[in-house]
Amino acid sequence: MAFTRATGKHRRPSRLTRTTANAAGVAALTTTGVIGGLAAPALAAADDAPIEHTGLTQAISVGDSLAASVDAQAAAQQQAADAAAAAKKAEEAAKKRAAEEKRKAEAEAKAKAKKEREQKERAAREAERKRLNTYVSPISGSYVSTGYQTGGAMWSSGSHTGVDFHAASGTPVHAVGSGTVVEAGWGGAYGNNVVIKMNDGTYTQYGHLSSLGVTVGQTVTPGQQIGLAGSTGNSSGPHLHFEARTGAEYGSDIDPVAYLRAHGVNV
Repeated sequence: MAFTRATGKHRRPSRLTRTTANAAGVAALTTTGVIGGLAAPALAAADDAPIEHTGLTQAISVGDSLAASVDAQAAAQQQAADAAAAAKKAEEAAKKRAAEEKRKAEAEAKAKAKKEREQKERAAREAERKRLNTYVSPISGSYVSTGYQTGGAMWSSGSHTGVDFHAASGTPVHAVGSGTVVEAGWGGAYGNNVVIKMNDGTYTQYGHLSSLGVTVGQTVTPGQQIGLAGSTGNSSGPHLHFEARTGAEYGSDIDPVAYLRAHGVNV
């Protein structure tokens, strides 16, 4: 009986061919990272050759190690990126805090300087207000030589309408307080005289001056020099005739000493 040899298309591949193909397939799958899903069916379809002859175990081990290494590297890179981002954020926050603290410090310093300046300005205004409301003696270091309402033929009214301050000719005469000059020139019996309307509405007069140092309309302050003492007009010798009045007209005189003392001047 004759037997016919199987044709080529029905022959199984040799063991060497199958082993080479399996190894190539595993290598390809390892490279693409698709070992788990495809390796088993592909190997199952192959011949039942022992796995130690195919090289599969080695390929899977290499693939797992590579994947783990890639994952570890990716995790390390992500960790480094997160740390860098956190450091940058912390640095920016620190800069922001420093800038805010600097702004607050500058604002506080500015507010403090403004407050100190305002306090100094208020103190200066108060000091000036106090100075302008202060009264002084018309002749520094002098005394009253003839009192108010002293009688005698020297005065046309029969009595002294002011007081006389002892003073040598040329002694500086001062405004007793703040006001405006309403008269500066010859005043008849008063000789060269100055009349000042005080800020409180009263009037003061300075007579027998040897020279004048102010003009009508000029404002004066306490202690400002307005002329020099002399003996012009109806005078028996150098001195200052000083009057205090409730009005500008003659005859509205009041006690000059009481007037000055009421304003804090010790005479």
